[in-house]
Amino acid sequence: MVKVGVPAWVGDELLTKFPREAEIVRIEAQPGRRTEAKPERTIEVEFWIAPAYPKEAAQVASRLSGVRVAQSLLAGVDWLQPLIPPQATLCDAQGVHNTPTAEWAVSAILAALKYFPFYVDLQRAGDWRRRREVDEQYRAMHHIERKFFPPVLQEELFGKRVMIMGYGAIGRSIEQRLVPFGVEIVRVARTIRDGVAGVDRLLDLLPDADVVVLIVPLTPETTGMFGERELARMKQGALLINAARGPVVKTQALLAALEAGRIRAVVDVTDPEPLPEDHPLWKAPNLFITPHVAASSPMFLSRAIEFAAEQVARYVKREPLKNVVEGRY
Repeated sequence: MVKVGVPAWVGDELLTKFPREAEIVRIEAQPGRRTEAKPERTIEVEFWIAPAYPKEAAQVASRLSGVRVAQSLLAGVDWLQPLIPPQATLCDAQGVHNTPTAEWAVSAILAALKYFPFYVDLQRAGDWRRRREVDEQYRAMHHIERKFFPPVLQEELFGKRVMIMGYGAIGRSIEQRLVPFGVEIVRVARTIRDGVAGVDRLLDLLPDADVVVLIVPLTPETTGMFGERELARMKQGALLINAARGPVVKTQALLAALEAGRIRAVVDVTDPEPLPEDHPLWKAPNLFITPHVAASSPMFLSRAIEFAAEQVARYVKREPLKNVVEGRY
């Protein structure tokens, strides 16, 4: 039998997905306990399925012994790496979030181009007469002096050039959902391959992109990768979508670009996160913020546990594990 540690909040119906060789050990977090305090007791597990919440994972990690494999329920593991023993194998949950995150990214693009945040404000104010302000916003953002007739009340996604920065599993899922809209896709990733440009070409490709979607993992290399220089290279009025992690974009540089009317943005992540109540990003022009919800749907936990159970089955059979994180991630 293999002792498998799982968060105590995982329902019994999901535990049936694990192989019979797995001895399930439910692990309760200790709310309010300081992570540096001495643990009350040591819990022996060989395969640890880490909680999806960093604070809870930190509380649990200090109580574990014998961990040989740590399986994340999230695609990102930058927060989990410091918590596991150096000899343990770490696996991420790449693939689990493809559907909801890709749907969020496409929804974010459409919401911005259709000016939904502005129209929600009009609905709350009960005043449709201000809808012509969209035409003014559009012309100001794109530096167009002539007036349109009829006025611009929305934009089309059709014909836009969309750059996907971080062309992994989620990036491919985003492309699959964008193709029916008649867009041109520009793929950029750390690894150069057929049809995918390297990060070294980012500055050359940015000026021609109407939409830039960030979906890279948070690593030392990607921290702050989108700053003043990159934002300055973006096309006037281009749309930035951050579905990655907050620190990938330099907050002050983003704020400056928004306030200058250079670009517009939709972000699901921020730096810092959560944003303090008085943070200037809350009131930044041309910005729509969602509170880190892109991967959260009713299907998340079922998919994540099913994948973790598959990983345990592979471990029991001594088959290669999927999504093994190498080096610095």
